[in-house]
Amino acid sequence: MKLAIFSGAGQLPVLIKTAHPDAIVIGFDGMPNDLENYTQVHRFEQLGVLFHTLQDQGVTHIVMAGAMSRPAFSPDLLDEFTTAALPDLMRAMAMGDDHLLRYLIAMIEKQGFTVVGAHALLPLTRPSGYLVGQIPEGIRTDIERADAVLGALSPLDIGQGVVVENGLILGIETLQGTAALLSFVSQTDTKLRARRRGVLVKRPKKGQDLRVDMPTIGPDTIDQVASAGLLGIVISPDAVVVLNERHVVERATQLGVFVMATEVTK
Repeated sequence: MKLAIFSGAGQLPVLIKTAHPDAIVIGFDGMPNDLENYTQVHRFEQLGVLFHTLQDQGVTHIVMAGAMSRPAFSPDLLDEFTTAALPDLMRAMAMGDDHLLRYLIAMIEKQGFTVVGAHALLPLTRPSGYLVGQIPEGIRTDIERADAVLGALSPLDIGQGVVVENGLILGIETLQGTAALLSFVSQTDTKLRARRRGVLVKRPKKGQDLRVDMPTIGPDTIDQVASAGLLGIVISPDAVVVLNERHVVERATQLGVFVMATEVTK
């Protein structure tokens, strides 16, 4: 296997590169990543050039990792391949992130590459059970309500996380991400929060291709959950990345935040 990492921002691409030092790192012009010293920079307008370069370098497998923003296209820089693909690509972008990512996977695999998930390269997910602490009394009904919200929103391709407290929806993750959601929750008027006993539930959307954009938590998520006055985090078993698990456990233990992997409630 000859691996290429399509690298966005964050620690996940770094962890993959550390575990697979021979991997080629591909970055995209105008998008930050934390592997700049190893990166070959390409443009989204020139996907044909990118694919030919990877084929010439013997790449067989591609992993997409890290946070990436939607690309802005400069029409005068489009190569022949991207020009032909642009109408379908724009339609996929208009239908939401899930459709866009599915389209990109299909495009990449049509060029002869195999797309793999980061969790296939590293032990990143958790089986069912507690990672830290225990679910406090009375919180399960909030988890059930959060699952109902996520289930209803999945067909609309909206978010992977929701915060529920005492049966009330305090926030839903949108394009801005989990950190923005938890910041919003932390600013909620105390008059609307009779008891600060909420929970963050973070899961993949129904039918989501887990090779890309798998939900992720890390030590920063623990800090943000505690700052928002929440009791803990519920994730899906084998379907959510836990970055720097040792540090997650340390921070959660210090801050009294529980972390549990459990299936969606019925």
